[in-house]
Amino acid sequence: MIRAYKFLLRPTARQEQALGGMLRDHCSLYNGALQERRDAYQHSSKRTIQYGQQSAQLKEIRVFDPERQGRWSFSSQQATLRRLDKAFQAFFRRVKAGQSPGYPRFKGVGHFDTVTFPKDGDGCRWDSTPHDAQTRVRLQGGGHVRVLQHRPVQGRVKTISVKREGNRWYAVLVCGNVPAEELPPTGSNVGIDVGIAHFLTTSDGEHVANPRFLQAMADELAEAQRHLATFPKRTRQRTERHRAAVRKVAKLHRRIRRQRADFHHKAARVLIADHDVIVHEQLNTVGMTNSPAPKADPEQPGSFLPNGAAAKAGLNRSILDAGWAQFLAILANKAESAGRRTISVDPRNTSRTCPRCGHVAKENRVTQARFQCTACGFAANADHVGATNVLDRAGLVLCAAA
Repeated sequence: MIRAYKFLLRPTARQEQALGGMLRDHCSLYNGALQERRDAYQHSSKRTIQYGQQSAQLKEIRVFDPERQGRWSFSSQQATLRRLDKAFQAFFRRVKAGQSPGYPRFKGVGHFDTVTFPKDGDGCRWDSTPHDAQTRVRLQGGGHVRVLQHRPVQGRVKTISVKREGNRWYAVLVCGNVPAEELPPTGSNVGIDVGIAHFLTTSDGEHVANPRFLQAMADELAEAQRHLATFPKRTRQRTERHRAAVRKVAKLHRRIRRQRADFHHKAARVLIADHDVIVHEQLNTVGMTNSPAPKADPEQPGSFLPNGAAAKAGLNRSILDAGWAQFLAILANKAESAGRRTISVDPRNTSRTCPRCGHVAKENRVTQARFQCTACGFAANADHVGATNVLDRAGLVLCAAA
């Protein structure tokens, strides 16, 4: 199996300056390749530039600019050009599908934060000083950078990425042939129902509280954003106070993101350790968080009727704060590593179906937390009922597969 490892780097002042220059030069290469594609298409010939043509120009670019482009890894520059090519492939795919295209945009220096080395040993070497107790990674143009390795690396290192997050630097390793660490079987199956009031409820009746990390830091984040809004949105040269305000907002968002990811990992680990099969709803969080369509007022042209957008915005914020999609992805990855199984089932009417008599009705869901069947009178917690129905549907899925 494939696994990614993320380690904090401890570069010296000179190494950090070199890493910043590496990002700036790769960003310049990305923007230059994008400009070449735009100019070729805007020409009367409507010529299309592909990755192979731009990759073939790298040798001349490195000879022409040895102090900038010539000092970095050739393969990492190819990876940057492939990154642009993937952006264009996704753009054309969205155009054919009739979706919002989203033409690839130029990257600002502050928004280009990752450089990828496609092969260990080609411009980048993991554990470059094996004789030393301190783990280091050697980067072409940056030297041997110290790594805070907090856990052992298993498998074979395939690619290495250097990533900047705020004022910190990380090394992201993608390893192949990682052995699975299977857990002993427990003989237990469970269904889970994710929600807002409770982050998740199991078919055993256990509730996991929703930490609401964004809501907990809403006041501090709002104050930082109000301070940032006092500066002009576009300026050619930002002041140091403006940069500090930007860093403050970004730091708060990173803290919320790390807290949420840590909570998801721990909650998934508990489920994986206690159950062999975990069943959940197949959720479309992108569709669930779409804004409602505007309703035109037929009596007043140019005006619109109330469509509940304000209330829907609050619900969308709560759904995104819970991070269901990220949690389910983490759960699936941990299950694969531990030899467990996850099953996704159709979410329709899971909280409106009576688990006792099978009656389905909208009126069965009395409130957000209370379920009472209008046919047989069965009453229970609505999230518990949803988790129970999810587990029952998994049995039908397994029977159909068999």
